[in-house]
Amino acid sequence: MELAGRTALVTGASSGIGAAIAEGLAARGMTVGICARRADRLAEVLERCQQHAPDSRMWVMDLSQLDDLPTFAMHADDELGGIDLLVNNAGIPKRRLATALRWDEIDHVMAVNYLSPVRLTLTLLPRMLERGRGAIYNIGSVAARMSPAGETAYSASKAALTAFAEGLAIELWDTEVTVHVLHPGIIETELFIHPDNDESYADDVEPLPPSAVVDTLVAQVETGQFEAYLPEWFADVASGKAANLQGYLAGAAEYWRIKRAERGEAV
Repeated sequence: MELAGRTALVTGASSGIGAAIAEGLAARGMTVGICARRADRLAEVLERCQQHAPDSRMWVMDLSQLDDLPTFAMHADDELGGIDLLVNNAGIPKRRLATALRWDEIDHVMAVNYLSPVRLTLTLLPRMLERGRGAIYNIGSVAARMSPAGETAYSASKAALTAFAEGLAIELWDTEVTVHVLHPGIIETELFIHPDNDESYADDVEPLPPSAVVDTLVAQVETGQFEAYLPEWFADVASGKAANLQGYLAGAAEYWRIKRAERGEAV
């Protein structure tokens, strides 16, 4: 799908990957709608988007309020004159050992990371199909494929989103609406300094800037490619895991054992 002259809705766009995507799409000629909880920071992103796309707009929205999402999605679609590209970016981390997780934490992570993208997608999809064009782009995570220790709730939410996207892509294969997933690795965002989370064990991977996501997104949407990894070498790790799951789990357990020992944690 060509992007110039089209419209996009980007969730979680007040900072990090979402802000970079919104600004990158606006710079490429798209009218962008953005939403997030933080009005002040969202307004700053909107101002930068409007320098390229004056008709861009914003909505303050808490995506964990699931019952409000269908009404919001229809309103945004009307305001933008039809959404051509839905970017399901909003997400929250949860770095905590499974034995320490609370039920409400698991429910909240699933609501934001999985259920909210699904509700937005299924609300907007009929209109995309009626117009005969559209793309649904989901920000997944390498955690969806790697299942790292200490992030079981987060990994499960991103794996659920990925599996949903895979099935949806099959169902829409013969239509003009495409589905995409990007699995970023360590991106330099607030995700890794989010309060009420344990320290990440992946402290030996060099983070990439949020802007690195934009070129990958554009390439996927324009070519129709379903899945991509950032950095690309994570694809080899995922395929290696699929080929030898037992070996991968043993290796991951050894890596985790080493990282805990380095921190002086009980092994």
